[in-house]
Amino acid sequence: MKKSVFTSESVTRGHPDKVCDQIADRILDEVLRQDPESHVACEVTCATDQVHIFGEITSDARIDYEEIARKVIAEIGYTEKGHGFDAESCAVRVDLHEQSPDIARGVCKKGGKELLDHGAGDQGMMFGYACRQTETLMPFPIEMAHALAKRLELVRRTKVLPYLLPDGKTQVTVEYEDEKPVRISTVVVSAQHQADVDIEQLRGDVITHVILPTLPISMVDRSTEFFINPTGRFVEGGPAADSGLTGRKIIVDTYGGYARHGGGAFSGKDASKVDRSGAYMARYVAKNIVAAGLADRCEVQLSYAIGLSDPLSVRIDTFDTARVDEAIIRSLLKAHADPRPDAIIQKFNLTAPQYSKVACYGHFGSNAAELPWEQTDIAQALRR
Repeated sequence: MKKSVFTSESVTRGHPDKVCDQIADRILDEVLRQDPESHVACEVTCATDQVHIFGEITSDARIDYEEIARKVIAEIGYTEKGHGFDAESCAVRVDLHEQSPDIARGVCKKGGKELLDHGAGDQGMMFGYACRQTETLMPFPIEMAHALAKRLELVRRTKVLPYLLPDGKTQVTVEYEDEKPVRISTVVVSAQHQADVDIEQLRGDVITHVILPTLPISMVDRSTEFFINPTGRFVEGGPAADSGLTGRKIIVDTYGGYARHGGGAFSGKDASKVDRSGAYMARYVAKNIVAAGLADRCEVQLSYAIGLSDPLSVRIDTFDTARVDEAIIRSLLKAHADPRPDAIIQKFNLTAPQYSKVACYGHFGSNAAELPWEQTDIAQALRR
């Protein structure tokens, strides 16, 4: 029997990097709501008392970027003045320009190109993954880390623990036997809090109201270790304590490190950027292969070149769990999953404003359960 451990982390909406991701994706959604053909590559950074929005947007939309940023920051919970970062008083700087014409040549729709044959917005490789560890066909550690982070935010927003502040992180270590999760060995929760809270009260409250209601009771035992705010005090948090930037939580956004990552971030990018659309298609393919019962684990890699519509390579790895030859799986997919960027955009309706939903707590799995790239609509055809 092979024994091993694996750890994944998540963060709350108030984490500095996630503040930036949420602003970028809210801008993307608002631009697409007005002009679905927009091209967006929006980056955001934040620090003490400031937000900077920059990048490239080519669109007919008319957007008040500063208003969007302030609204997102307020929704997250940064509304108290005098703490180094709040929605009303922080400075918001906007430096956006149109997309480079050299990029636009390859991706903008023009006469002379066949339907669905417009090129990828950049080169790169993307990975998708699925496995049988959870009902959502996601790795167990990242699903548990996200669930804890969501619960931590919930008890703050509903004032079950009214002394909590927006920033927070979670981490879960899982023990495996023969690639199957059997127990949770360690849980770490770091929760920002008001200055007058007793640390021992906070630790007990987090165990009672966050950890125990969230984790499966069958996976926790008396030897499971809980580390709540391991350094003790966590009063200074959010952008006032640590600068944030879009795209720095790509492992949190995907599979918690359990599968490979191509390196491209998602937030603030329209779907002509294959960093986003290619990763969504790779997950869709991997999930449907596992849902169809063709394999217990599956990793899919797609690679693209700027201006070319067909992927340069498609790789499927089932880690010796396939029930049919992988060559047969590849041939089946050709009839059911078109990996050209425009085909992906059409299949998943990626010109629709839907990205704010996944700007925090993961682009795959339970957090994205209702979104089109998480559906298993071709699994039955693949099974037949």
